[in-house]
Amino acid sequence: MDDKITIIEGPTPTFEGVSDGWALGLNESPYLYELAMTRLRTFNGPALVERCHRAWKSQSAIYLHYRDRMGLEERAPIMAARSLETSDGHMLLLWIRLKSQESQIEIDLDDDSKDYSD
Repeated sequence: MDDKITIIEGPTPTFEGVSDGWALGLNESPYLYELAMTRLRTFNGPALVERCHRAWKSQSAIYLHYRDRMGLEERAPIMAARSLETSDGHMLLLWIRLKSQESQIEIDLDDDSKDYSD
């Protein structure tokens, strides 16, 4: 059985912080981890979600394999997966677990941030 989903090409995935109550329940562990969500374009999202379901059904772990910004290989356990069909094709939503020191959550301040310095 294939126990990983690998990003073959493209940039390093962007990880977003998770605050949904159901997703926070995925973090039950004796270790401190950060939950994050990433969105990936894919050719066949439902097949990748099915691969995750098969791994979980057999009580196995499945990992997201990717290259970090330095080009080093990283892997993170996938805790939940969902596939969406968009006008641009399939989108795979993955909720993953990162070790606290490894997580670098991207914060988008939009145009709402103001400079309050005098």
